[in-house]
Amino acid sequence: MHLKQIALMPDRYPTDTDYPFNLPIFRVTRRVDFSKPVSFFVGENGSGKSTLLRAIAMKCGIHIWEGIERTRFHYNQYEKDLCKYMRAEWADAPVPGSFFASEIFRNFAVNLDEWASLSPATLEYFGGKSLLEQSHGQCHMSFFRSRFRIRGLYLLDEPENALSPKRQIELLQLLDRTGKEGHAQFIIATHSPILMALPGSEIFSFDRAPVERIDYEDTDHYRIYRTFLNDRKAMLS
Repeated sequence: MHLKQIALMPDRYPTDTDYPFNLPIFRVTRRVDFSKPVSFFVGENGSGKSTLLRAIAMKCGIHIWEGIERTRFHYNQYEKDLCKYMRAEWADAPVPGSFFASEIFRNFAVNLDEWASLSPATLEYFGGKSLLEQSHGQCHMSFFRSRFRIRGLYLLDEPENALSPKRQIELLQLLDRTGKEGHAQFIIATHSPILMALPGSEIFSFDRAPVERIDYEDTDHYRIYRTFLNDRKAMLS
């Protein structure tokens, strides 16, 4: 374990009408305590789980690869400010880490290819093959297998997006093995009932305010998939 707690300070928020400070979950949640090597953030789209995950990355000094800045219809001056109103409590001392989201991972892969053009040995760390020459699922798993060997804090935003069920089970096994080794901690925002089934993990629900721990069988994800698999026709009626 590296990160023990994230505390929010809603009494200091600069606004209550602009995102993300207008989300009810951030107005009533005071803290999230981490006690397991693997923690999952679950909830409906727009519930705030990915927003908090990014804020944790920024608070912990973890770089988030971004795409090219483009002109927008409306720019929200507060959208990256949640981390300014948070405290991070470490078990010992801050550790390095990484932030993964499938929609921005290609930016990293392109940069890696550019580095490899000058130093081909760079790719040996990722299996000796350009990530851009692998399928999305293959390159993501290549990255996970290499990166997770390093001691640190790993923040994953819906890593299942490009993974087949078989690949998700591979990731589940990797998380289980790496978590037990003790050098890495994972906080994962996900919709995958496969990933969140990891034994020995903890699940935080963002469908309730404040954020609270929830059992796997009590998640909407588990219940919906169970009902669908047991009676597909009933779900369509």
